[in-house]
Amino acid sequence: MQSRRQLLKTFTTLSLGGLSHSVFASGEDSTINELVDLLHTNASPQAVASDESYWNKVSRYYLKGTDTINLEQGYWGKMALPVEDEYIRLTRKINQEMAWYARKHWSDNFKQVKQTVARALGAEVNEIALTRNATESFVNLITQYKGLQKQDAVLWADVDYPSFQHMMQWLANEHKVEGIALSLPSSGSKQDFIDAYTAAFQQHPNLKLMLLTHTSNQHGLTLPVKEIAALAKSKGIDVICDCAQSWGLVNFKMDDLGVDWAVFNLHKWIGSPVGVGALYMKAGTLERVSPFPGEAGGNESAQNRVHIATSDFAAFLAVPHAIAFHFAIGGENKAERLRYLRSRWVDVANTLPNIEVLGAADVDGSSGMGGFRIKGQVTQPQVSALQQRLENEFGVFTVVRQDLASGCNIRVTPQVFTTLAEIDTFANALINIDKAL
Repeated sequence: MQSRRQLLKTFTTLSLGGLSHSVFASGEDSTINELVDLLHTNASPQAVASDESYWNKVSRYYLKGTDTINLEQGYWGKMALPVEDEYIRLTRKINQEMAWYARKHWSDNFKQVKQTVARALGAEVNEIALTRNATESFVNLITQYKGLQKQDAVLWADVDYPSFQHMMQWLANEHKVEGIALSLPSSGSKQDFIDAYTAAFQQHPNLKLMLLTHTSNQHGLTLPVKEIAALAKSKGIDVICDCAQSWGLVNFKMDDLGVDWAVFNLHKWIGSPVGVGALYMKAGTLERVSPFPGEAGGNESAQNRVHIATSDFAAFLAVPHAIAFHFAIGGENKAERLRYLRSRWVDVANTLPNIEVLGAADVDGSSGMGGFRIKGQVTQPQVSALQQRLENEFGVFTVVRQDLASGCNIRVTPQVFTTLAEIDTFANALINIDKAL
């Protein structure tokens, strides 16, 4: 038990210059001890996933909205109450001390936060840059990438974040190289997706750079990144991995991916305040991406590939607290719980003749996020009408995603505080909708 507490305190207590403070606003060990107790179980993550008493304890640390059943938790992540309290405290403290703090302590504190992120990802600190979001990280990578020649090609897929797809097309146009948009199966197994990328690599031997999304914001599909990236690397293709949705939703470290570069949002499943992201650049790859204009040269650190200027100091300082809370729940416990919630409604949907479930067709590719639609109804007006029906008739809030090659779908995203009753309400809504067709 002591070793668990020491591990947790690695993430929960920082000495932040003039802002030295425990993660929890009370500064007491009672909350830390309770969180350690949450982890103190001999049960497997698969068993913990269905332990409602465990997740009831977790839920006490979140303030839920009451107007509707919110199954659109993928936009950004709710801060746990201890993280929110600390963020408010830090905001007040910085607003009081202003430039005195920023000039004297911010630089050291920023480095400490970056060390915490690197440790949590299993990366070296010089491989990590803190940014304001995954998009900023991605833009800096592709606009400063030095590897393209006129005979080259770049690749992206329909499961990628829509803005990133557009940016990859911009990159192709800007450098006058071939841009390849890959359409993946709307649903499939791990091998189906490996085969799709393998075929693309064979058909386009001039590929130099690719975007590979770990977990798709369209329908929650988690791709077998390590296998696909290994194939790409064997053909000399540089790989950017979009982990904006995956870190905290899926349990992994950087060695599990095997990519050159990766971009993150910490304000999604890690639960930091909005406005914090990260960039991973594997050691030995920095020379392929120019430093940000105006930043000092050199290939010692990923941080000089971005320039975040004056940002929300408190949001960055609260990151270790968000990571601590995530670790207190347990990364694999959290991932398995969210998969369990998805499987509860997907198992029902798969029995309904008029409902199509998208994304992962096996456990390997599943995450807590899912997607569905009525079979044959794939246009934006049709799927938007379905989303409105769920909201207005059944009190279930979801969101329409519309960038898959196969058409639009509804994304369904629970959180760790989502109850089985809420998932069952949604599943019953699907049953009623199916019956009416």
